[in-house]
Amino acid sequence: MLNRTIAPAFRQVNDINFIKPTANNLANGIPVYTINAGETELVRIEFIFENVNWDVRQPLQAVAANGLINSGTKTLTAMQIAEKVDYYGAFLQTEYGADHTNITLYTLTKHLPSVLPILWSVLNESVFPQHELDIYKQNQKQKLQVSLQKNDYLARKTFAHAIFGDTAYGSDINAADYDQLQQQDLLAYYKAAFQPANCTIIIAGKFVAQDFEVLNKVFGGAWENNAAVTKNDFQFVAEAGKDLYIEKPEALQSAIRMGNLSINRTHTDFPALQILNCVFGGYFGSRLMANIREDKGYTYGIGSGIASLKHAGYFFLATEVGADVCTSALTEIEKEINILRSDLIAEEELDLVRNYMLGSLLGSLENAFSHADKFKNIHFAGLDYDYYDNYIHTVKNITAERLKVIANQYLDWNAMTRVVVGKK
Repeated sequence: MLNRTIAPAFRQVNDINFIKPTANNLANGIPVYTINAGETELVRIEFIFENVNWDVRQPLQAVAANGLINSGTKTLTAMQIAEKVDYYGAFLQTEYGADHTNITLYTLTKHLPSVLPILWSVLNESVFPQHELDIYKQNQKQKLQVSLQKNDYLARKTFAHAIFGDTAYGSDINAADYDQLQQQDLLAYYKAAFQPANCTIIIAGKFVAQDFEVLNKVFGGAWENNAAVTKNDFQFVAEAGKDLYIEKPEALQSAIRMGNLSINRTHTDFPALQILNCVFGGYFGSRLMANIREDKGYTYGIGSGIASLKHAGYFFLATEVGADVCTSALTEIEKEINILRSDLIAEEELDLVRNYMLGSLLGSLENAFSHADKFKNIHFAGLDYDYYDNYIHTVKNITAERLKVIANQYLDWNAMTRVVVGKK
């Protein structure tokens, strides 16, 4: 009989195999990376465009163009686009990120000849109808009004602006920015950003040579968009830590968000910093959770992370605590940081984190789509699969002494911007 009172022994993950994409180009030069895997006749095609032409006077230009790109073309209304895509059981998704905009199509492979022309019209012939823009502005302003009442949203917004200023990473959006959106400005951005020279296609799923020919036939020719492009280029300088407090007298909970400029995925110390962060606040068994949630009962959840962007990286910590224990929570967070800087992590705890991180990486590679996501992480950072080899090696072999050095180099309470929204 299995004795369920005895925990199973740890077994470290040995080999993690990545499905690497094959590279090709459409006739017009657009690079295409394909992970042909899986038995289901399903494919995900991502058209990825770098965000360009940043203008601090029009901070919502790229966001709105992404949100309204499928709101109507020269030949199709928004409803017709939705109905045609839905007719084939497909799904069209738009996603705006700090560095890139994704237009993603999910469809059965056999429907590619019917669905791709719809997407071509979206990427070549969008007109951004004025009535759709008016509805968009009204809806977004209402959402913003609601969000501004939420402490966690205010903390995140204030923190980003404090770290990144008036850039695409930290722009302090308000209702007036939506009022400034004009149809001609969206069209200008659309023609600059959504063009072959600024496009990368990543495909995952069942996709063979004959499907590539279909894609090339539809998208390999000339596009109508070809306006001048200025690549976004942001420069950031780390500043001394500071405290930002937005008082909400009636608040029952206070939102805390803190952190500082750090390194991104291209830095050699990034994997080591990820391991340290996992110990500190990167998973449910972390020190922050053990102290602030389990021991003190100040919060339902607390976590930390390292975000990797194209032009910067940053460390952050986020939680919401009872307003009456906010100051105590901050004291405990500072204490946990200082412990990492002064004491060695016990080998038993480090082994647990090693197994968690390797298991999470292995578990995340469940299908062709997730393998494509791992490729995107390195491709747009200018890296190759050696990054993952180094990551795995670092997780398996890093020492407590090395993590203490990393903690002293990258975790510094005095260097952090600390935002509290609510009551101290």
